[in-house]
Amino acid sequence: MNPMKIAIAVLLAAAVPAQAFATDREAGESGSAELVRRIDASLRSAAEFLCSAQSKDGSWRGESYGCFRDGHALTPYVMSSLFFMPQGGEAAKRAFMKGVDFLMSFVDRQGRLVEPARGFEFPVYTSAMAGRVVVLANRDKDHLAGQKAWLGFLLERRLGSALRWDRSDTDFGGFGFSVLKPRKPRPGEPPENFFESNLSATVFGIAALRSAKTPQDDSVYAEILEFVYRCQNYQDDPDKLDPKFDDGGFFFRPGDPLQNKAGVAGTDRSGRQRFVSYGTMTADGLRALVRCGLPLNHPRVAAARAWLERNWSASTHPGAFPGDREVLRESTYYYWCWAAAHAFQAVNARLIDSSSGRVDWATAMAKELL
Repeated sequence: MNPMKIAIAVLLAAAVPAQAFATDREAGESGSAELVRRIDASLRSAAEFLCSAQSKDGSWRGESYGCFRDGHALTPYVMSSLFFMPQGGEAAKRAFMKGVDFLMSFVDRQGRLVEPARGFEFPVYTSAMAGRVVVLANRDKDHLAGQKAWLGFLLERRLGSALRWDRSDTDFGGFGFSVLKPRKPRPGEPPENFFESNLSATVFGIAALRSAKTPQDDSVYAEILEFVYRCQNYQDDPDKLDPKFDDGGFFFRPGDPLQNKAGVAGTDRSGRQRFVSYGTMTADGLRALVRCGLPLNHPRVAAARAWLERNWSASTHPGAFPGDREVLRESTYYYWCWAAAHAFQAVNARLIDSSSGRVDWATAMAKELL
């Protein structure tokens, strides 16, 4: 059993509730009662599986990868799936509340987060979602204190001014994968592994901030946007536009040929190494722009949305992957489904103008997942 794969697929389905297919007249025949029935049956089956995979302590533990066996990383994501699936019934509600108790067990009576002896394998991903799910069913004093503890732990890992990163640093503003609290390397000192900011971790950090109702005018969003901008193939100055590279899409992080799954696109006119735009990161980037406060008609938002619509696919992860990177395309297919669903919801899009014509993306993707 692999709870992570099921959870990601369920997150998509939960983001596109079955009721939408029955009420959206523009969906036409594709929004038939039969499709709704199949979606509900799929979600019910997924919920039953997830409930059956829960450990006695309320966590969910992976069986395939050692880094998912501790229960910290998977649990909040499975919980988010279950909470938004009414098809799971009372069993899903009980499993969810048991998961809340597990995550709250890391918060002491003084409202401080107590890390396990070996720490968290994925501190940013774990804390970002944990702080969100512990208050979904109950926003009382204790659970709000739990959210605050998880959020505080998360923010201690953002590469911003509080950790002595400044605006001239490529990683300024974002979140990364560092297991330990990030520390800015001194001149000539080798950096820690994976401490640097990346767009995926950053969009989860943004979600945690929004869940905690961090005011939109908080300076944290402006700092995060500076990193997000660096991950977009876009030029604010039209005179500096390079059509070969500036397509409006996004990549994982600047200056890293290895971690950008779609690889290097080439060198632009200024001699700067550029990276290929691809689906998961463009969906994350679009959502990051909007959740950090940019209006839907902002040029960067419009450019990212246009890339997603132009390159849209329900059956494969889009992007011009070079031949030596093609093997990586489908490794993040479920992430693509999840990210695209949330991105199109963020810009209130249901019907999109793809390269093959107008598409009801939710119906097409739901059918593909089924």
